[in-house]
Amino acid sequence: MSVLSTANAPRLLCAAPLTAAVAERAVTEFDALLSQEKQLTPAEMLAVVKANPSIQAILVSSRIPVKAETLMALAPQIKIIATSSVGYEHLDVAAATSLGVVTTNTPDVLTNATADMAMLLLLGAARRMREYLQVMDNGWRRRFGLGDLLGTEVSGKTLGIWGMGRIGQAVARRARGFDMKVLYCNRSRLSPELEHGATYFSDLEAMLPHCDFLSLHAPSSPETTGAINADRLKQLPQGAILVNTARGQLVNEDDLLAALKSGHIAAAGLDVFAAEPEYDLRFRALPNVFMAPHMGSATIETRDAMGLRALENIAAVLSGRSARDALN
Repeated sequence: MSVLSTANAPRLLCAAPLTAAVAERAVTEFDALLSQEKQLTPAEMLAVVKANPSIQAILVSSRIPVKAETLMALAPQIKIIATSSVGYEHLDVAAATSLGVVTTNTPDVLTNATADMAMLLLLGAARRMREYLQVMDNGWRRRFGLGDLLGTEVSGKTLGIWGMGRIGQAVARRARGFDMKVLYCNRSRLSPELEHGATYFSDLEAMLPHCDFLSLHAPSSPETTGAINADRLKQLPQGAILVNTARGQLVNEDDLLAALKSGHIAAAGLDVFAAEPEYDLRFRALPNVFMAPHMGSATIETRDAMGLRALENIAAVLSGRSARDALN
């Protein structure tokens, strides 16, 4: 374990590597202890906190689980645990609430970066970009005929969006730039000024037969886990393309692999997987899968904004104010 110390009594432990701008502010404002070389485990976090009784806050990432047992050991010393992520499945919010520990996340700030990634995956999957990259990596050296390695045109096609929150709406805006028709399924219908002409479906299965492309932006929950399964994949048109930048758990991966191998699903663009980083290597064997290692928010601007938003929440709680993004 390598934690960078400060001269003064630290009020904050940053348990995950941060961008330079966020790390500098954490040290300046909180005399923070930094872990820039690695993510700390819960046991390592606890050891640092117990060795530094002045620490009252912990900044974590989505890769660091903070469950009830850890929270019980951290309370009452720790006042807030702020995750630099939108998702907070790794935090036991109920346990934190019962122990009086505030938990926060960082909504809003990664909308554009994740929507950009969704469009990148959509275009890459449609235009067989993984195969093109392999050709170039192998040196090219032969010409292709008019019928070789043909992809699917995006312009004018129909995009179905499951989950029309901030990111879903941002994807819809980008899709309109490609003259795509936008459909969406959401728990509730958006107001007309947010719909921008998109067609609403209250039922996912009713929308699927109309989708040339399906982009997933639904939240993770018991109801959505494995919802994109064999039956729903069959309801998509032959040759449809699936994009997932939300949660790997939304998809039954065995069923998706079968649909990709059969050709019913022409291609997939995936940034998230059921198991990470130990993703199912069967996807690697399929040339029609365009993949990224969960990098939807991986821009300098967004990671800075996420970290700074987490620090704002920490500053509020440590000064006796309510956190902007409190989860409990």
